[in-house]
Amino acid sequence: MSAQTSRRLSDRIERGDVFEPRCPSRAILKHVTSSWGLLALIALKGGTLRFSQLRRAVNGVSERMLAQTLQQLEADGLVIRHSHEVVPPHVDYRLSDLGRQAADHVEALADWIEDNLPALLHGRERAPVVADD
Repeated sequence: MSAQTSRRLSDRIERGDVFEPRCPSRAILKHVTSSWGLLALIALKGGTLRFSQLRRAVNGVSERMLAQTLQQLEADGLVIRHSHEVVPPHVDYRLSDLGRQAADHVEALADWIEDNLPALLHGRERAPVVADD
């Protein structure tokens, strides 16, 4: 079997295979493309933000959910958290180099959705009603 057609899990994990349920790339995809992950990445494209600034920029996310989202993105190497040794505590967040790349991609997706919103909404009107997850 050639390297190109290899079906071994270890080979697919090395490169990443989002269609493989056990591949770590699937969890990262979930973090990056979640509603809050996507919005946090886009908001951080503007530069370093404190937690409260980021929460206002994302608009609608709870403190708990934003904290969880940022922890996941930090663990994935997309966001850098910096805690200042001051009172009261001051923590800020910025994108890593990989985070900037990811933010560019998800921003393009968000732009596409906004640019095509009338057509997408028209499609929703014609489709059967399905509950959002």
